[in-house]
Amino acid sequence: MGKPTGFTEWSRVPAHKREKQERLGDFREFSLPLAPDEAKRQAGRCMDCGVPFCHQGCPLGNLIPDFNEAVYRGRWREAYDILSRTNTFPEMTGRLCPAPCEAACVLAIDQDAVTIEQMEKEISERAFAEGWVKPRPPARRTGFTVGIVGSGPAGLAAAAQLNSAGHSVTVYERDARAGGLLRLGIPDFKLEKSVVDRRLALMEAEGVVFRTGVDVGGAVSFRELRGRHDALLLAMGARRARELEVPGRELSGVVQAMEYLEHQNHLVAGQGEKQPHLDAAGKRVVILGGGDTGSDCLGTALRQGAKSVQQIELFPAPPHVRASDNPWPRWPLIFRTSSSQEEGGERGFAMMTKHLSGTNGRIEKLHAVKVEVQRSVGGGPRLVEVPGSETSLEVDLLVLAMGFTGPETSGLVEDLGVALSPRGTVQVDARFATSADGVYCAGDASRGASLIVWALSDGREAARSIDASLSGGLSVLTTRGADSPF
Repeated sequence: MGKPTGFTEWSRVPAHKREKQERLGDFREFSLPLAPDEAKRQAGRCMDCGVPFCHQGCPLGNLIPDFNEAVYRGRWREAYDILSRTNTFPEMTGRLCPAPCEAACVLAIDQDAVTIEQMEKEISERAFAEGWVKPRPPARRTGFTVGIVGSGPAGLAAAAQLNSAGHSVTVYERDARAGGLLRLGIPDFKLEKSVVDRRLALMEAEGVVFRTGVDVGGAVSFRELRGRHDALLLAMGARRARELEVPGRELSGVVQAMEYLEHQNHLVAGQGEKQPHLDAAGKRVVILGGGDTGSDCLGTALRQGAKSVQQIELFPAPPHVRASDNPWPRWPLIFRTSSSQEEGGERGFAMMTKHLSGTNGRIEKLHAVKVEVQRSVGGGPRLVEVPGSETSLEVDLLVLAMGFTGPETSGLVEDLGVALSPRGTVQVDARFATSADGVYCAGDASRGASLIVWALSDGREAARSIDASLSGGLSVLTTRGADSPF
C-alpha cells in the first residue's frame, strides 16, 4: 500500500504525452515520464485494500502494493528490488502491457485504478538511470546447455532465468538482430529499440549467447538443434496470421499487418529500403482489425503520411461502461481509445468484408455489409448481415490486422514429433513440456496470441521446469525465496 487515504486525496494522473502533431513527425516514444512528486502521489493512491486483487490480475504475481509503498516512501531502489523479483523485464511491461492488474485494482470498482503500469516504467527507468541494473553472471556453471528458439518476450525471459541458474543458454533468432516481436512487431513510438538493446547487452554480459540469422526449421533443423543441447525451448511466437478469404484478396495493395510493421521497423533502424506497396504516404488506408496490432498499424500509417486512414472492426462497438454480465474484477469489455486512435483516423464497427475490387491488378475498393449480433434461445451469439446495408470504401492500401492463429509449425512435427493442439498451437502439459523428450514450449507458440505479461510468465515458468528436470529439483530456480532469480 501507499498512503491509506491517498486515493481520497489524489486523483489518477496518467503520464503526459507529447503533442500529437509533434509525435506524428517521428517514431520516438510518445509517452513522457511522471515528475517525481507526481509519481509519489500516484504510488500513494495504492490503498490498504485488505485483499490485493491486482495480484489476481497480474500473471506474473507482481507485488504491487509493496513496490508502491516503497515509491511512496522514497525508497526507489527497494521498489526496483521488489519489482524485479517477479518481473524479468519491467521496462517492457511498463510500456506494452495492457495492465490487467489495473482492471483488477479494488479502486477500479467505482473509481480510476492505481497507475500500476506507469509505475513499473518509472521504477525500471529510475533503476537504469541510477546504475542499479548491472550484469549478474552466475557464480558457477552447471554444465548443462539449453537452446531457445525465438528471442521474443517468452524466449528472453526463459533465457535470463536459466542463465541465472548456471545453465549455458543459446538463443536462436531468425532475424538479423535479436528481440523478436519486441523489435519487429512493436513500433518505436511505443517501444524505442534502444530499450531492447539495453536489455540484450545486459543479458550478453551475463553470459547468454545470441545466434542471429539462424532459420530454425529451415537451414537448421529442429532435430539438429535438439541434438546440440540438453533441453530445447520453443518460443517462436504466433506469427501465423488470420487470412481474409474473400474474392479479390490476391490484388496488389493488400498486406498483412506484421509484414507492414516489420518493414517500417527495419526502416526506422536504418535497415532496408522503402517499398512502395508498404508505404502509406498519400494513400487511402483501410485497416481490418481493431486490436493492438491494428492500432499500431494506424499510428504507423499516420506517421507515414497517409491521405486517410479507416480502422474497421467486425463486431459492434463495446459499451462505454461495464455490462451487467462483465463485473469487476474481470477484464472490462468497454470502449477504448488507443494513443494511435487519439492521433487521427476514423473507426468503423460491425462491418463484414464481402469482396475486394480494383483495376490492373491493384485494389481500389473494399465492399462490405453491416452486421448485427443476434442471440437465439439456447444458442450463442451470431453475426447476421443487415439487409440493404451494403457499402464500399475506397482504398489504396489494405492492412490485415485480424489477429494470429498460431505458430509456424513447419518442421516441428516431422523433426521432433511434437504434438499440436486442435488450434494448431504446440501442445504442452502443466510443466510446459511437449510430447517430445526434452523439448518445451512457452509463450504464444503454445498459448496462442496473447499478452506480453503472459509470455514473460510462461517463459519464467518453463525455465523453472527445464531447470528442475536438468538439476533434479535442487536448483534455486525451484524456490521463490528473496534471493531466488524467480
